Amino acid sequence: MARNRDTLQRRRPRRQPKPRFLIVCEGTVTEPCYFRAVRHAERSLVELGIEPRATPKTIVERAVELKQQADRDAKRQADDNLKYDEVWCVFDIDEHPLIPEAKDQARANGIELAISNPCFELWALLHFQDQRAHIERGKVQHLCRSHMRNYEKQLDYETLRPKYSDALKRADDLEKWHDARGTGGANPSTTVYRLVERIKAQASSY
Repeated sequence: MARNRDTLQRRRPRRQPKPRFLIVCEGTVTEPCYFRAVRHAERSLVELGIEPRATPKTIVERAVELKQQADRDAKRQADDNLKYDEVWCVFDIDEHPLIPEAKDQARANGIELAISNPCFELWALLHFQDQRAHIERGKVQHLCRSHMRNYEKQLDYETLRPKYSDALKRADDLEKWHDARGTGGANPSTTVYRLVERIKAQASSY
């Protein structure tokens, strides 16, 4: 009697699909490199799809486009794993126009936002110090250089990592401080920590 074919072939182990995160960001170097470094250092199981764009409005529009395309692909192929589990837009306030419109469009399409005012590097600065006073982009970057010898557009996650809990508390306290004053999102502020926490939450347990 012939043996069942399954007993003659090595069965491939089935693995749980990785969570799919789409990040559409303003920068082409700093932000993509940082989030990839977080995933690598924290052994996160998340699958990152990073798409640099120009302004907050075009960032959100691109995120909506990619999210809807993934949903269509999932439906056409009958495979929900093709959908994005989370979609994030990362951008700075700066002098960009149409910020309220970008926020409204993101909210209407279930897209999360990680916004910094004045710039992404504020999140890095909070690893080393509190910052409550209004601050310009150039000053933030100057202070980052004073704290990180190798800083030049790219953030060294291994340098920042030991100070992560301090940055997390400072960013959260800063957000609560603004909320109590009715100045949510004002300079200085950042919600990048929310996205970092989500990536870290997908860390491998082995």
